[in-house]
Amino acid sequence: MKVLSKVKGDLEFNRGLTSLIDVLKNIAVAQFRTLERKLKSFEELVSSVESFFEFLDIAKVSHPFLSPRTKRQIVVAVTSDTGLLGGLNMKVVNTAIEELNKIPGKLIVIGERGRLRAQELNIPTTSFSGIGMEEEERYSQAAQLRDYIVDNFFKEPTGYVKVVYPRPISLTVQRVDTVSFLPYAPAKKYSFAEEGIIDIITESRRGDIAEYLIYIWMGERLFEIFGLSRLAEFGARFVHLQESSQKLSDLSKKLRLEYFRISHELIDRNMRDLFAARLLYEGKK
Repeated sequence: MKVLSKVKGDLEFNRGLTSLIDVLKNIAVAQFRTLERKLKSFEELVSSVESFFEFLDIAKVSHPFLSPRTKRQIVVAVTSDTGLLGGLNMKVVNTAIEELNKIPGKLIVIGERGRLRAQELNIPTTSFSGIGMEEEERYSQAAQLRDYIVDNFFKEPTGYVKVVYPRPISLTVQRVDTVSFLPYAPAKKYSFAEEGIIDIITESRRGDIAEYLIYIWMGERLFEIFGLSRLAEFGARFVHLQESSQKLSDLSKKLRLEYFRISHELIDRNMRDLFAARLLYEGKK
């Protein structure tokens, strides 16, 4: 049987831990809402890039960014440096590994937690630090990663580039998405004949123009993904804390029942001892 003071101490500890979790939940919600308002969409940039492709007729452009020259691929897994995410980092890394099982290649991991997960599985990785809180830092990190990917793409013949990241559907729902970066495929297939566009003369090679446009698009897309991943991190932390809070609540209910049970048993035992002592005393008289 547990000592009554031990059960009471456990109850007080759970009460304090629940208060701390509530504070962390409020912080996660505030961080989610603040970042959600700040995030920017780059649909206009995508439309601008694709409008150039109307004139380039990229179906006739030969470039590694448009046509895979090999089946080797680069897979980027975007994870977090922090914990309390309820296994979200593990899901991202596992999804990235599944992609590499389909087509061998190189794994790049963003974030310390993802790097540790890949290390546990004995998978060689190139790692980068976790996503920054500030917009300027995220933009710099996106540009750095973009340049590294492009450099490796040409240095070691590569056909595909994919990015696996946690996407926030809402505060309480996160989904792991896999986005194909290269080969680049416009949302709309343009045809000069159908669009009534005549051939044009360009100063630079069309392959070079396509490479530059896709290079710019990759940086902005990575920046957008970094922001969404950070948003998903706050949402996942809130969900994990909410689940922990519920478990603590259930445990506290059991402890309170146990506390009352032990209290009643002690009262009953003390009363029996009191009556037994009284009977003994009266018998001696």
